[in-house]
Amino acid sequence: MNDTTKDHTALMETRASRRYFQKFERITEHLTQVAAARAAEGAIGQNEVEILTRYLASIGYTFKALSMKYLLVGRQTGQFFGSLSMDAVESGFPVFNELLVMANDAQQAESHLRNMPSAEQLKDDMLRGIIGDQEIPTKLQFALSQRLYYEELLKGELFWAQNHPEVRWQGNLSERRRKYLLHWAVYDSQVNLPTIYLMGLEDTGRRALPKDERRWPEVQAHLMGQAVGGLKLVTIAKGFDESFDDLHPKRLRRIHVGPMYSSAFTKQSGPIREVLDAARAPEGDDWTLAWTTEDLVSERVQDERSGWFGTVEREVFALDPFSGRGVDTGATSLERAVILPQRPFQALEELNPPGFGNVTKYVVSPQGRVLRY
Repeated sequence: MNDTTKDHTALMETRASRRYFQKFERITEHLTQVAAARAAEGAIGQNEVEILTRYLASIGYTFKALSMKYLLVGRQTGQFFGSLSMDAVESGFPVFNELLVMANDAQQAESHLRNMPSAEQLKDDMLRGIIGDQEIPTKLQFALSQRLYYEELLKGELFWAQNHPEVRWQGNLSERRRKYLLHWAVYDSQVNLPTIYLMGLEDTGRRALPKDERRWPEVQAHLMGQAVGGLKLVTIAKGFDESFDDLHPKRLRRIHVGPMYSSAFTKQSGPIREVLDAARAPEGDDWTLAWTTEDLVSERVQDERSGWFGTVEREVFALDPFSGRGVDTGATSLERAVILPQRPFQALEELNPPGFGNVTKYVVSPQGRVLRY
């Protein structure tokens, strides 16, 4: 097994850490605009865009919490509290372990806050230190930053290492056939990226899926166990279809948010690195973010024998017929997109590197609007 830790970089300097979080604050704001643009194009439905927007907002909340935790990195706070570890080669995002530690901290946030002075008390003490002792109250600033971190964790709605499946009813096709939209997400530990799943399915069980005390926990456990980026969508969907005779997956989508490329923070090689170098974009605009959508659609249904006299429905999924890529991707279609500010986009157009002709470009204007090219 390769040692991926050598690709990790610790942001140990205050200015670099704050620039990194400010960059991601802007990027996550643009992500929700991209989701809205995709809905306007008809690429995703209203229910899907609401779900997607929620996950994208939760990614922003996670970065906000981490920015509080590491607000005083590089300063003499009286104790060593570490620094953000990010994947500088593969993803540009924080490493998986950061989210594991954050989830553990969230479990103990209430007890931490009970034993800490209030934010108002800390601010008063800081003011007295500045005026009375004429010194920078770094230790108090650190205490306040940690309080704000735990407060963010208590608010919830963050993107965790695992975000368990939830279900939305989409109507009834008949008395014993219900439509649902399932969604779940993970922070992929192999590539350190948020990954979002959406599954449209039909339920022919006796009890409605969300109220079925036997099937619903089994479905949740099954989907989380299969939420691995290395598995093809067709493998996940077929495994699900064969495991639940009365649940029929009609569509499965997987959205990879990232990698993020930045000339200031990441070491990726290839055309994007050349584009960012050529753009010479000002601080804050020196980035691009990849966005990949895999889509698998059921083409038809065939009946298979089950037991002595019964039959069950099995889905036959449509795979991409072009160039044999369906065999490789295990999906009906795969769409690649990049989100980038105007200067890097202009450099991308001028350099026109191979492989980007079929990539959708979402360009952030200086006014903050997102336009599709």
